[in-house]
Amino acid sequence: MAEVKSVGDWMAERGMTLQVLVEASGLDPRVVEAIACGRYTPSPQQRQRLAAVLGVSVEQVAWGHQAEVTQLYGHGPQFGRSP
Repeated sequence: MAEVKSVGDWMAERGMTLQVLVEASGLDPRVVEAIACGRYTPSPQQRQRLAAVLGVSVEQVAWGHQAEVTQLYGHGPQFGRSP
């Protein structure tokens, strides 16, 4: 079974800087930083580019948010329809 790690973990294991990942992938620096920090879930094309630069398969990278979403909008279920 393949080992699954975050983009940041794969970068650390390979001694790769964010700048190298940005230049090799050709993606926007802000997007790559957000992906590496776990604040952004990349598209399938972005996943393929980053995985190729890291030298792993797309399935070996844990994509998605790592930070807990804390900002909720609205007034809650007491206003309007509730389930």
